[in-house]
Amino acid sequence: MADRDRVGDALDSLAGDTSRRGFLARVGAGLIGVTLGGVIASATKGDASAYTNFCGHTYTTGNCVHPYGLPRIDSHGYPIRPSDGRRVDNIGRIVNDRGQPVHDDGSLVRDPDGVPLPPAPRTKVCGETAKQHGIEAHLQGAWYRCCGGRVRKLWDCCSRHDTRINGDAALKGYCYGDHKVFCVTYYQTHVPC
Repeated sequence: MADRDRVGDALDSLAGDTSRRGFLARVGAGLIGVTLGGVIASATKGDASAYTNFCGHTYTTGNCVHPYGLPRIDSHGYPIRPSDGRRVDNIGRIVNDRGQPVHDDGSLVRDPDGVPLPPAPRTKVCGETAKQHGIEAHLQGAWYRCCGGRVRKLWDCCSRHDTRINGDAALKGYCYGDHKVFCVTYYQTHVPC
C-alpha cells in the first residue's frame, strides 16, 4: 500500500510539473535566476562603471534613495524629476507648490470619484536615505562637472558612519570634519559651461 501511495504521489508531481502552471513557474524561476545573475555579476565586478550612472559621477559610491533612481535634487535637497527638473513627492508623482499630485499639464490627479488625491510626503533625499538606513546624514561637500552644457553640482550626503550605502568602507570625499560619504546626489544648475 505504501508503494502505491509513493507511485500516486510521483504521478501527481509529474502531472503538476507538466501543467501550464508548472511550466510557467519553471520559466519564471529561470528568468528570475538569469536576471539576478546579471545584477550580482555587475555588483561584484568592483569597477567604477557599476555605479557610474549619471554624468559627472565617476566614482563607486551609490546613489541616495530617490523615487526615480537618479538622485537629482533641487537647491534645497528635495527630489525632482531627472528628465525635466519638475518637483516630485517621495513616491515619484509630479506635485504642485502645495504638494498635491498633478498631471504633466498641471491639472490635479483625481480618484475615480473625482476627488483630488491627497499629498504624499516630500522629504529631502539625503535625510530620507539616512532615515531609511537608521543613521543621521547631511548634504555637505560638493564638486562640479560640465554636463549637457550646464554646470552640475555633485553633492555628497555625509554621515559619521564607517560604511556607505554600498555596504563597503565609507570614503572621506568632500565631507567636513569626521563625516564620510554615505551616498551621492546632484543638482543641475542653469550656469552654462
